[in-house]
Amino acid sequence: MRNPHAGVPFGDDAAAIAAALEDVSVPALLLSLVHMTGDPSWIRERPLPQLGSSADFQCGLSEADQADIRRRALPVIAGYRDAGCDPQPLSRDLLLEMMSWFATTALEGRIVPMLFEDMQFDGADSRAITWGGKLPADVREASPVVVIGCGESGILAGIRLAQAGLPFTIIEKNDGPGGTWWENRYPGARVDVGSHQYCYSFEPGDHWSEYYCRQPELRDYFAMVLDKYGLRSRCRFGTTVTAVTWDEAGGRWRVEVLGSDGAADVLDARFVISAVGSLNLPKLPDIPGMDSFTGPSFHSSRWPDDLDVAGTRFALLGAGASGFQIAPTIAEEVGQLTIYQRTAQWMFPNPVYRMTVPAGDRWALRHLPFYARWFRFLMTYPGISVGTAPYRRDPDYPDADGLAINQGNAARRKQLEGWITSHLDGRADLIEKSIPDYPASGKRILQDDGFWLRALGQPNVELVRTGIDRIVPDGIVTVDGTLREADVICYATGFQHNEFLAPIDVVGREGASLREQLGDEPTAYLGITLPNFPNLFCVYGPGTNLAHSASLFFHSEFQVSYALEAIRAVLTSGGRSLAVRPEVHDAYAEWHQAEISQLVWAHPSITHSHYKNPNGNVYTLSPWPIDQYWELTRVFDPDDYLLD
Repeated sequence: MRNPHAGVPFGDDAAAIAAALEDVSVPALLLSLVHMTGDPSWIRERPLPQLGSSADFQCGLSEADQADIRRRALPVIAGYRDAGCDPQPLSRDLLLEMMSWFATTALEGRIVPMLFEDMQFDGADSRAITWGGKLPADVREASPVVVIGCGESGILAGIRLAQAGLPFTIIEKNDGPGGTWWENRYPGARVDVGSHQYCYSFEPGDHWSEYYCRQPELRDYFAMVLDKYGLRSRCRFGTTVTAVTWDEAGGRWRVEVLGSDGAADVLDARFVISAVGSLNLPKLPDIPGMDSFTGPSFHSSRWPDDLDVAGTRFALLGAGASGFQIAPTIAEEVGQLTIYQRTAQWMFPNPVYRMTVPAGDRWALRHLPFYARWFRFLMTYPGISVGTAPYRRDPDYPDADGLAINQGNAARRKQLEGWITSHLDGRADLIEKSIPDYPASGKRILQDDGFWLRALGQPNVELVRTGIDRIVPDGIVTVDGTLREADVICYATGFQHNEFLAPIDVVGREGASLREQLGDEPTAYLGITLPNFPNLFCVYGPGTNLAHSASLFFHSEFQVSYALEAIRAVLTSGGRSLAVRPEVHDAYAEWHQAEISQLVWAHPSITHSHYKNPNGNVYTLSPWPIDQYWELTRVFDPDDYLLD
């Protein structure tokens, strides 16, 4: 069978190939040429000047060097075409040399096997479940699994459960797959992680139309994967899980669901996998008079399909990730846009944030051997490589003003301030409102190619940093008594990030309430398992949200594999269930807090952050570099669990 990462054979002529090469990442092209020829001299002849980034897919190569490489590559690619498009087998040592060359440093340690797993040079799904057929059929048939949620993690869980041959049902409250990418349909909705890493490692895309694609394309991607793996028949859409209760006598979960038609049902499950995410329960502000407003008002994740904003006086409450995308998208369409922002946000200058993937690059992604894998490496490795070091507070760095946590963070602040002021030149009022008063990256950093900052300067846009007193039938009154009239109000006010599995009533052993156990300090061992709740596994659980390094797909693949190994341990032991040992969980939770408290997101100067609980502590974020979390979850240790 042909390696799927070797590219689709092609018959394009030299002129078409030459035109395509004008659009490619030349470093990724060089690595693909090694696969075509087996000749490592393509990379050995010159080191890369710098590590790649979203701002520089050419890694600092000069225009002259790029042109020379494209010229020399053309006949080689034509020869590869004529020979049948079969890449050369490469040794692991050479592949490691190639990764090190692209990383501009010699790679070693745990990041190496993690990257090999992700790159999948052999074409195989690295984490595919292969042990299902070794289990007796009656054991599998007696072990149904309920997956709650059909977003990114729920679909992945379904794929792995199908490979294991276990019966399962995916329950999804929406009418289709995709989770947050089904719900968030507001204007401008797009991913803020590069498309080529924001996908399953075993289902990469050469189809992405943009480097940071928009919501419809992401929704369609999840629907495609769901159907490719035959999961649609396993899904119950338009169905809400209302309660999950552990039956100690039977060693099973009782899962109560409610259909969109109001019909109730109960599912029997030996195992439950929660894939509900943590950005799906809208968080609305508590402002007097909200119900009195006479025009349309809604949370950003509930944007009405038939809403026409043309010429309206549009009030946008919140300018975090969603509001940051909505505002510039509608600014030229509405009559007046008033943005109410509580705190300023740091933004990362990203020139390709709304850029279309050019035709030549898409051609290379589809046809050149392993080009797509190397481009994924280019989009992923720079973030992974720094781990959490840039976000760690230096105890010897003077931060009395609360504006920086270490020397690098101070330099970062200066860089980001320069980006903001350069786009707001001459608007001292906007500059003052737009420079955050907390360390760089202390809250979710946003992506901007200047779109947001240019929108702020438009004559019909007002940025309001004054607090809101109340909402009245025709608009919003701020605490200084000013009434700003509005026809539409959109609450881009985020989600209940700390409320894991809410509003499901989950009851475990001896009547333990998950809501009470988690409280305002939600913790889980590795973010996956909890004491008192046997055979329950969380994906994207407490302490696993990423504010650094890479896309959540990495975490999901690690967590689902871990959960399946735990299920395997139960099925092969002859036992009924397993639950994490309380002392193991508690030690991990203590370790997590000790680490996260030293990172920028826990900095005391940050008073308004969805990462923090009411006491100002962070329980939602991961403090671990990606490769460390990979190592922590790579092997399931049964000694960490009570098995009965």
